[in-house]
Amino acid sequence: MAPPPLQIVEVEQLDWQAVRDAANPSSIRSNMRATVERMEALLDKADGPGLLFDKDRTDPADKVIQVSKLDTGSPLWIVGDLHGDLLALEAALTVMHDPALPSDGALPRILFLGDLFDDEGFGLEVLLRVFELIVDAPDRVCLIAGNHDEALSYDGVRFASSVTPSDFADFLNANLAHEWIERAGKVAVRLFARAPRALFLPDGLLVAHGGFPLVDLHARLAETGDWNDPMCLSDFVWTRVHPKARKKLPNRFSRGSQFGYEDFAAFCSLSSGLGRPVTRMVRGHDHVEERYAAYPAYRAHPVLTTVALSRRLSRESFGPYERVPTIAQFVEGTLPRVYRLHIPADMIRDVYPELAPGSPESETIQEPH
Repeated sequence: MAPPPLQIVEVEQLDWQAVRDAANPSSIRSNMRATVERMEALLDKADGPGLLFDKDRTDPADKVIQVSKLDTGSPLWIVGDLHGDLLALEAALTVMHDPALPSDGALPRILFLGDLFDDEGFGLEVLLRVFELIVDAPDRVCLIAGNHDEALSYDGVRFASSVTPSDFADFLNANLAHEWIERAGKVAVRLFARAPRALFLPDGLLVAHGGFPLVDLHARLAETGDWNDPMCLSDFVWTRVHPKARKKLPNRFSRGSQFGYEDFAAFCSLSSGLGRPVTRMVRGHDHVEERYAAYPAYRAHPVLTTVALSRRLSRESFGPYERVPTIAQFVEGTLPRVYRLHIPADMIRDVYPELAPGSPESETIQEPH
């Protein structure tokens, strides 16, 4: 049986000037001390910060969370890779609070799929804005670690990153003399160290940044049932979807392993046998040109990729500079509904001036006009 068609909503009529005004780096930085202090206090709580789905952890160290029950009366929004895209984040938040959308007055819940920074843009400001959302309502925000988030580290003296590009770590090191920027970076490292790597929702939706434990881990996983095995955690974060392949051999010599549709079917069977039924998946990680993709080859077990990037990144070689970022809304029993945010092209170029070929990559700040 063919899966139902993907639901797509085109968001064109929005108060774009209000979105532009909200994407104000100076305003966000002006609240940095208070935001970081509140975030530190939340992480210092003896019983944990109490983020969305934390109550479903089997123990505080559990990073592969089986959600026992999902409140479908409150909208659950899914935001993929931002990579410093403050404009796309503010557009997403505006859509989530749009009174024209049916919500029965319920406040939105937000599930971030990771990769908040790197690739220029406004990594610090996006991080601080997410901190604000968390401290204002911890039980309405879940943050899954992406590969760029997981890669950020701090050794007590300097920040480092095990991925490329790693301009956010460079930015933090260039601002070590700024107490609150340094402390924001340290809070980020703490937050992502405890962040989940995957969620198993009760209706069969798997949520991760990248993918799932690949086939060479299945026998051991079937034997141990240890979802928090470090190699499993790595696959949830790092693996990439191949849009057409049946199977792909795991490549353990790099972090570029892919999976095919039969690999995902095998994982769904394994997971169901371990008491965690999976029928489909939503993920980020792959910066597809349309900023979302659902793959026809995966019709038996559908996969949705969604990323919230309004610009072409420096490491993306093709396509237009201005993009249509996407977010998704959970729909029980099927793939999430995709919202395409048609931010005006001139606004995108205003916030993110296109670098000329050969220009140095740097974190720039453009004030609203």
